[in-house]
Amino acid sequence: MPEKSGAEILIDCLIEQGVDTVFGYPGGAVLPIYDALFQQKKIKHVLVRHEAGAAHAAEGYARSTGKPGVVLVTSGPGATNAVTGIADAFMDSIPMIVLTGQVSTTLIGTDAFQEADTVGITRHCSKHNYLVKDPADLAATVREAFTIATKGRPGPVVIDIPKNVQVATARTDIKNNAPNRFHAAGEADYVAINKAVDLLANAKAPIFYTGGGIINSGPQASAALRELAELCGAPVTSTLMGLGAYPASGDAWLGMLGMHGTYEANMAMNQCDVMFCLGARFDDRVTGRLDAFSPDSFKVHIDIDRSSINKTIRVDMPIIADVGTAIQQMIDVWKARKYKPQPLTEWWTRIKGWRAVECLNYPASTAEIMPQFAIERLYAATKDKAPIITTEVGQHQMWAAQHFHFDAPNKWLTSGGLGTMGYGLPAAIGAQMGHPDALVIDIAGEASIQMNIQEMGTATQYRLPVKVFILNNEWMGMVRQWQELTYESRYSESYSDSLPDFVALAEAYGWKGIRCEKPEELDAAIAEMLAYDGPVMFDCRVSKTANCFPMIPSGAAHTEMILNSDEVSGTMDDEAKALV
Repeated sequence: MPEKSGAEILIDCLIEQGVDTVFGYPGGAVLPIYDALFQQKKIKHVLVRHEAGAAHAAEGYARSTGKPGVVLVTSGPGATNAVTGIADAFMDSIPMIVLTGQVSTTLIGTDAFQEADTVGITRHCSKHNYLVKDPADLAATVREAFTIATKGRPGPVVIDIPKNVQVATARTDIKNNAPNRFHAAGEADYVAINKAVDLLANAKAPIFYTGGGIINSGPQASAALRELAELCGAPVTSTLMGLGAYPASGDAWLGMLGMHGTYEANMAMNQCDVMFCLGARFDDRVTGRLDAFSPDSFKVHIDIDRSSINKTIRVDMPIIADVGTAIQQMIDVWKARKYKPQPLTEWWTRIKGWRAVECLNYPASTAEIMPQFAIERLYAATKDKAPIITTEVGQHQMWAAQHFHFDAPNKWLTSGGLGTMGYGLPAAIGAQMGHPDALVIDIAGEASIQMNIQEMGTATQYRLPVKVFILNNEWMGMVRQWQELTYESRYSESYSDSLPDFVALAEAYGWKGIRCEKPEELDAAIAEMLAYDGPVMFDCRVSKTANCFPMIPSGAAHTEMILNSDEVSGTMDDEAKALV
């Protein structure tokens, strides 16, 4: 058996796992690993400007490619700077391996320079974590970490490696199999599947409530969802994370549901008689007031994660399985029984009435660019280019979800569960690394983009032609909206004062900068952005007071949506404020 250093063993294992890209930032506690990286040619290292950028870039790479993202950071502040990205990946079920340096084993617990309890800090925001104390354990640890990160409900796995373990040598065989302590759910119980198909075939008002689990299951799961919807004729709605699993151009599509979802999706969810929750987890931004959530429906929940069952909403039929596999099983049973598509005439007539509300309409303007209009024009200009869209977090994120339409999975990358401002630019960089020839656009707000704006340097260094499309309303828009609706327009610290000149900033980083302020000039400016062969920062000056509607106020039911035309009182009770 060959004898190698822990750092060399680690690199060999990454190559064995098919890793081609690592996002990281060097420091003293990972220098042996960086030296091993320097001496190989199979893995490309992307030098970010901040460890948070490394984690979000790895998320963007993972979500766009379907492969786990890999992060490499040093001990202490390197590891703690990556924690937000680790928590973000944990909330949104993103497969990620985070390699952190640690002080030598003899110094652990002594408050040594750049020491932090990485295992303790990440225990509650990672799927699993390790502290490796022997280089002979590294190979088995890395193999198991990749299994845990990618199987079942995906998530981030942290491997903390002390510096002396990286330097020490061990006699180890890289091909030895790791013990597999992790067993993911696969096929669903056929008795449950048969009952679920019977329910679907006899339902009068069914609905598919789909989530990011379908996308995580792989492209075959999205294809199966489309086939099942066509077979049975039921409408489909989605969480923020599930956009693209069913095509927005499909006949059965109702749009996104939840707090900023469509009127028809929320009303259908409230009025359905059988609900199939497929790879979603009933989060609070979807359910609204729990006792009023889909009150009269029979609820079937298919999820690979047993802990998600009955955590928030009590369901009538839980099915623990890979959601893509379970949907295919339903298709097989449906076809074997020779069921025909249900016309569901009365149900679709009601849905047509809800659609007639045209809830995504907004006030038109010829004097200023409305943010919804900006998204619509961006979509019209890029829909034939199959773009990958990332976002920051805020109003712009919700407008993008409402007005940019996705027909394929893995094209919509956003921070859903944690709601991390600063996610979009590094995620776009990660997606661009995974898809060098793709059009990648970060739809941003002027406040969020500044959270990780230093990653412009990363895009410049690696010649990544990412586009950043800023909806600049000079406010922390979602905060301002909540203050208007909840706190009687007391705008406490939500105005983005002292904004940079984004065009000059773009030029300083070697990017192209574009500014647009007039609606009639928008199409030409977007065309200029798309024509430029390199990174672009587009400063789109939009209406400063536009709000994001529809909207379910905190603590309200799906039937209590606020639409653009509604008058809003401007205050809520304390219980509702606590739910914002």
